Amino acid sequence: MSSARKKTAVLISGSGTTLQSLIDAAQDEDFPADIALVISNKPAVKGLERAEKADIPTLVIPHRDYDSREAFDAAILNSLTEAGIELVCLAGFMRILTTGFTEHWLGRMLNIHPALLPAFRGNRAHEQVLASDVTITGSTVHAVIPELDAGPIIAQGAVPRLPGDDLPALSARVRDAEQLLYPLAVRTFLGAAAELPVTKGMLFSNNPNVTFGSAAAGARP
Repeated sequence: MSSARKKTAVLISGSGTTLQSLIDAAQDEDFPADIALVISNKPAVKGLERAEKADIPTLVIPHRDYDSREAFDAAILNSLTEAGIELVCLAGFMRILTTGFTEHWLGRMLNIHPALLPAFRGNRAHEQVLASDVTITGSTVHAVIPELDAGPIIAQGAVPRLPGDDLPALSARVRDAEQLLYPLAVRTFLGAAAELPVTKGMLFSNNPNVTFGSAAAGARP
């Protein structure tokens, strides 16, 4: 393992399918991130099993144990600090983080969103897509800023919305793209070689101008 790899924590709330793509990518010695900690705000989720199977330390910090978002975020921050974490990846983490927490990690925290930002921000992105007339959707990895889903875009993966799509079908197609997208975005963000995946029915792009710890990562696109 290269000492140049960024010590990375992944925050989850559920099955951890995108987490698994990062775990798999990190098996490559050239991958610039070392997945060193997985934190879930929910106990007994599949994502924790995935981490444990890969011998990655895990923590459960239930948000319901805290009387405010600030207190919950402080508990997560303490755990990240104690573990020496350098990069935070949100992967299906279903909590809105406080401004103070976000500003602490400005330029060092990524999120994956199941739509092609800046369209369809916020919750229920797939439902928003299905209620629209768009024919292309996908997923976006962006640097996190205090404004929800508004940080600079690092990489995107586009897939078609097909006639007759329902929520499960659309979600599954976007999820398939996300497995390739998040590792691409981490490579791009950390300045590593990042070859765009070539997969039938998907189209990927990245933005190497938004880099780890840079001022650009804390600005709007």
